[in-house]
Amino acid sequence: MPGPGRARALQRAAVAAFLAASALSWPGFVQSAHAFKIFGITLFGSDEEKEEVIDPVAYTASLSAPGADKALTERLETTATLVQDAKAPVSGDLGLVVKAREDRERLVAVLYEEARYGGVVRITIAGTDLDRLPPTPSFDRSRPVPVSITIDPGPVFTLGAVHLKGDAAKLDPKTYGLVPGGQAGSVRLIQAGERIVRDLKAEGRPLARLATRDVVADHATRTVDVTLKAESGPVADLGSVSVKGARAVSSDFIRRYSRLDDNQTYSPDQLKKAAERLRALSALSSVTIREADHLAPDGSLPLTIEVSEGKFRYFGVGASYSSLDGAGLNGYWGHRNLFGEAETLRIEGSVSGLGATTDYTSFDYKAGIYFTKPGAFLPRITWDASLVAKRETPDTYTANSLTALSKLSYELNDRDTVGAGFEVALSESEDAFGSNTYLTLSLPMTFERDARNNKLDPTDGFRLTAGVTPSYEALGGAVFSSFEGSASGYLGIGNSDRLVLAGHLAAGSVVGANSLKDIPTTRRFFAGGGGSVRGYAYQEISPYNDANEATGGRSYTVASLEARFKVNEKIGIVPFFDIGTVSTEIVPDFSDIRMGAGLGLRYATPFGPLRLDVALPLNRFDGGSRYGIYAGIGQAF
Repeated sequence: MPGPGRARALQRAAVAAFLAASALSWPGFVQSAHAFKIFGITLFGSDEEKEEVIDPVAYTASLSAPGADKALTERLETTATLVQDAKAPVSGDLGLVVKAREDRERLVAVLYEEARYGGVVRITIAGTDLDRLPPTPSFDRSRPVPVSITIDPGPVFTLGAVHLKGDAAKLDPKTYGLVPGGQAGSVRLIQAGERIVRDLKAEGRPLARLATRDVVADHATRTVDVTLKAESGPVADLGSVSVKGARAVSSDFIRRYSRLDDNQTYSPDQLKKAAERLRALSALSSVTIREADHLAPDGSLPLTIEVSEGKFRYFGVGASYSSLDGAGLNGYWGHRNLFGEAETLRIEGSVSGLGATTDYTSFDYKAGIYFTKPGAFLPRITWDASLVAKRETPDTYTANSLTALSKLSYELNDRDTVGAGFEVALSESEDAFGSNTYLTLSLPMTFERDARNNKLDPTDGFRLTAGVTPSYEALGGAVFSSFEGSASGYLGIGNSDRLVLAGHLAAGSVVGANSLKDIPTTRRFFAGGGGSVRGYAYQEISPYNDANEATGGRSYTVASLEARFKVNEKIGIVPFFDIGTVSTEIVPDFSDIRMGAGLGLRYATPFGPLRLDVALPLNRFDGGSRYGIYAGIGQAF
């Protein structure tokens, strides 16, 4: 029965995941000679660089806004840099005046955003109104200079008459939130104009623009009359596409991979997707697609793709240590533009368990070569090839394997991708069925529909996957096929998706082969661990024989539910519940259902949330794991 050894493996995996995350954030480890930071968190020292202020002037600042509610008052106080920076001196007397004038503009803008077009902001410095100060003021510096901000927010205005003119006359103002008697904040009015232009451009009119935006406030009726006039211009196709900034990466490849073809009807959405597609190439550090400000003589719109190339070669090393499992080492080297068309090559290797035992056969090893060619044969095709050697020593089995894979993926559209490949795997394993050698030839075929709004931290949408892998085990003559599918869904609730409900369901089955023994150990199903039912050890959930040895199964079903709650912009808390079963039958019989529950912590970073989960098995195996700790980058699903 799995026990302490698997628990140690969980800890080792958590440490390795944390160090892998550390490697990704290496450039930000040391921000200055006096501070040490990881993932934006200062562990010791100070990351504030003290700047010397020339001719420093100390001041005090107060803000009063009688008539404003609590929310508006807090927003005004946050906007006023005179209040927020009161402890920091300004440079010179004139510097204080400039800061006050900038604050007045910002505060008036806040009032306009709140539809308070009659509001008044008055600022005095040393008792003198800001507008009455001389061009070169001089303040008494024997004590901090007093600054007073008084704000009369005025009444809230509503929308009065709304007029859409020009090519916008055919549009319904209600579609853009412009309803007489409705909200009249300045941001709403600006966004309405931008949406009108965006909708006109979506008709294939690249020269659409807002010609007039007139906003007239009537203080007697406390209403705002709005007039928006748009000029759409002609419908146009995409024209010539030029590339600037490319040196080592082929310009022809960038142009081809963008999929911005001549005679294609102009679409802002298509340009956005082309830019995202190019940014996904690790060889390019930045991508901007610029539209010409006029049409070509043939009526098409010329485009320019401006790119910056990143560093192509990279390498890294990592290490981990656990008092239970000993040390682990890993290293990698890669190239992001191997043949000039953003091909990637990565070579990596790792060993873990050093020092925990003197028996090197108990170490876990992995070495792999990975190659990816985007735009292979056609712009929508990606070719992946890999050769991976691995030794695994979990509690349930020991396996040495060498796997070669070649796979082509084709993007049907922006959401759907299909793939097919050929895999050869040679493995030697020792498990509940003794020592066996397998040589397996497989044809993996996959389908994916990804409608998530963010791949690392989704708050909306769903993801579906399905795969079938017909296989032939050449040494024993067994023929079998693996079928697997999964579905994940996400629903954001509240402002800024403060709460996200997430669910995941996955199932699989192996059809064929006369017995479990005929199926390679690494192709049988196990469950438990960070990727399935948390709280249980990795691959702990399995059918067991009479000798209490894990055999693996022909089928499985696992499900997870999470409530992802944001405490603030950086920190999140995630209670979760997992359930799963593994069976020796082709269809799970659900005779042995295992459940786990726990609490997770998330910390937001630019490359996805850091994840730390602690889970308990609700109906653990006798002598099995009592808890699980899991760490990684990105959400659990």
